[in-house]
Amino acid sequence: MTPDAKIDVLLGRLADLGSLAVAFSGGADSALVLAAAVRSLGTGRVLAVTAVSDSLAAEELDTARRFAASLGVAHLLPVTAETANPGYRANGRDRCYFCKSEVLDVIGRVAAEHGFAHVATGTNADDAVDPFRPGIRAADERGVLAPLRDAGMTKAEVRRAARAWDLVTWDKPAAPCLASRVAYGVEVTPARLHRIETAERAVRHLLSRAGLAVTDLRVRDLGDRVRVELDAALRPRAAALPGLVPAVREAGFPGAEVEVAVFRSGALNIEPLRP
Repeated sequence: MTPDAKIDVLLGRLADLGSLAVAFSGGADSALVLAAAVRSLGTGRVLAVTAVSDSLAAEELDTARRFAASLGVAHLLPVTAETANPGYRANGRDRCYFCKSEVLDVIGRVAAEHGFAHVATGTNADDAVDPFRPGIRAADERGVLAPLRDAGMTKAEVRRAARAWDLVTWDKPAAPCLASRVAYGVEVTPARLHRIETAERAVRHLLSRAGLAVTDLRVRDLGDRVRVELDAALRPRAAALPGLVPAVREAGFPGAEVEVAVFRSGALNIEPLRP
C-alpha cells in the first residue's frame, strides 16, 4: 500500500468511529492522529487528552497545549499518578506497562465522562514491532485503538503526512517520558524525574548560549553516575564546555560522575539491569 493509500485508510477508519478521544502526548505520532481525527470527524467530535504527571516535561506540555489549540479541539489535562504504583517505581523492563495502564485508565474515564466513544493512541507500525514497548500490551488489553498501526503507517510515513498537512510537529524530535532516562533497576521517583528535567533544561540553555543547536538530548540517570547524550556532531564541542558538568551537578546530581556521549535512541534498553 502506498503512503497516500494508508492516509486514506486512516481517515476512513476514523470517520467510522463517531467520536474519538486521543491520548495526546504532543509528539509527531499522536499529533497526526489528532489532526486526522479532526479532518474525519470535525472538532466537535474529537477530544485531546494529555496526561499530566511527574514524567511529563513542562516543555512537552506547553507544546501539546499549543498544538491542540491550533486545531481548535477541546483539550483536557487530567493528572495521573504513575509514581504511586510500585511496579512503575521499581523500574523493571516492564515499567511502561504500569505507566500506560494508569494513563489509559484515566484517559478512558475522562473520555467516557465527556461522551466520547473511543480512545486512540499514536502507536505506529514501527512501534508495533519494537520489542521494548510493553505499554502497547496495556493499550490492547483496554481496547484502545491504534489507528496509525492499523493503517500500517511507519514513523517516516507519519512525518511525511504531517509535513504534507503543514503540521508543526512533522520534524519534532522524539521526546519520550522523563522516566525513560532512568536506568532500569533504579527506582523512579518524582525527585529523580524533576532533576532530570532540570538538568536537560540547563544543558539546553548552556548549549544555546554557546551557539550549539541541539536536536536530540538526553540526561540519563544511571544511579551512581550521569550520561549526557546529544547529537554526534556536537559531542566534542559540548564535552569541552567548562560549564556543562557543573550545570548537571547543580541540577540535582551533586558530586556525580558526568559523561558526555553520542545520543542513542533507546540506549537503556540494551544495557544491563542495575541492582
